[in-house]
Amino acid sequence: MEFLKNVRRRSFLSEVVYIALNIGLAIAVVFIIRATESPWPAVGLVFLSKWRVLAVKPRYWFVNVQSNLVDFIVSMSLVVFLYTTYISNSVAYQKVFILGVFTLLYAGWLLFLKPQSKRLYIALQAGVALFAGVAALYTISYDWPSSMVVVLMWLIGFATAHHVLASYSETHILFLSLLWGLVMAELGWLAYHWTIAYSIGSGSVLLPRVSLTVLCIGFILQQCYDSFYHHQKIRGNDIILPVLFTISIIVILPVVLSLWGGANVTIGV
Repeated sequence: MEFLKNVRRRSFLSEVVYIALNIGLAIAVVFIIRATESPWPAVGLVFLSKWRVLAVKPRYWFVNVQSNLVDFIVSMSLVVFLYTTYISNSVAYQKVFILGVFTLLYAGWLLFLKPQSKRLYIALQAGVALFAGVAALYTISYDWPSSMVVVLMWLIGFATAHHVLASYSETHILFLSLLWGLVMAELGWLAYHWTIAYSIGSGSVLLPRVSLTVLCIGFILQQCYDSFYHHQKIRGNDIILPVLFTISIIVILPVVLSLWGGANVTIGV
């Protein structure tokens, strides 16, 4: 009985430490960006926080890196959002509010969504990484070479597709992940030449339209795959609501964002 009490006590303490470290990471990223006025120290902190990925034998490094790509994409996206918010021309109270919102969202990712292992939550994790990764990429890549944008879009597509397919007993996971990566690369090349963003909070946050588009496409494809996986065919009843929902999002959300932000901003050529 004493042994069980000690186990429970250690389990409780480890849980408290885990929560404290994750909240501390989210807060530390914000303060480092404010203190240094540069994103690179925050990027370094994110890399350091992933030390457990390589704390195994080298032959497991590739598998660990691949399985943690989604988390890494979300973390790097947060750094981009925080930095672009900090250097924006918004008034101080708006910056503080938006920085606080991003910090809470990142803490929620680390504490609640990231540790989940059910298929629904895995799909949500991939969706967050897809949306945030593309939004962050197109927020900062307007003067980058198009080849770099295409490669990073491919990486985001591959990582998110692999993350979702790994929760199924899929025998062609590599091929399908590469295929979605190719689709993302093509969309990335097209979007690079003309990127429209919605300005939110007096320019504190820019939401590129392409991030909304790829999220909707990814959601429909995931629903089609799920229907085919369970029924060996894509049933209309399984995808009609997701399709109608995504069409509504594509039509309605841009209007709402335009009214809220007041203007669209062209951040591409």
